[in-house]
Amino acid sequence: MSDYAIGDLQGCLDAFDCLLDKIAFNPDKDRLFLAGDLINRGPDSLGTLRRVFELRDNVHCVLGNHDLHLLAVAHGATGSKRKDTLAALLEAPDRTALLDWLQQCPLLIDLPEHQAVMTHAGIPPLWTLDQARSRAGEVEAVLKDDRSGDFFAHMYGNQPAGWNDSLTGTDRWRVITNHFTRMRFVDADGALDLTTKGEADAPPQGYMPWFLHPERQVTDTRLLFGHWAALEGHTGVDRVEALDTGCVWGGSLTALRLNDLVRLQCHCP
Repeated sequence: MSDYAIGDLQGCLDAFDCLLDKIAFNPDKDRLFLAGDLINRGPDSLGTLRRVFELRDNVHCVLGNHDLHLLAVAHGATGSKRKDTLAALLEAPDRTALLDWLQQCPLLIDLPEHQAVMTHAGIPPLWTLDQARSRAGEVEAVLKDDRSGDFFAHMYGNQPAGWNDSLTGTDRWRVITNHFTRMRFVDADGALDLTTKGEADAPPQGYMPWFLHPERQVTDTRLLFGHWAALEGHTGVDRVEALDTGCVWGGSLTALRLNDLVRLQCHCP
């Protein structure tokens, strides 16, 4: 049996099928852990989500910002953006089954057998793992009950930028969601810069990549994350594994075999 952590698919079905062939995926023995952003910007969001859904008994997926955007559009909380590739999915006859399954996906997955944890964008550096689990669980609970409409209606926005224990309601949900699905650069206090998307060695003044924060709390657990294609799969930090290698931008789709930490890739034209 092998377990594979795979980076952002973003609607690149051909690359996903290529990677499944390359790893000789066996649904009777193997498991896939997907780092979120299953859909959007790529050529076949509908086909990709259908493929993942077909494999759902062997797939564990965290929610990414594009997945949450799709759900917000479906809930009528916002409109599609110019670069979205979601129309076919939103008009599909099996849309309800696909989106209901997606909305049940968590923000954080524990993999104790590999001493690892997966989220879409990372673990906020000043949070302990128990705090991250608890705060992820708060939003996961909201997505599974009748508060989800209120969540999506107030999900968008960059403020508050930092965590505060006194946060409540939709502000609290938004900050938690931004940390788990949009985080790249943070300042010394852990507050997010959500406008800069470039390379790790070109942070805005006063900020740093979240995984380089000198007071990062979670250092003894392997952190698996996607989201940041500009890293090209490299953080330079032990046990911090970047999985988004820019498939949708013509890079590659990466699978990290968790049993031995071997990386396998398919090129994305």
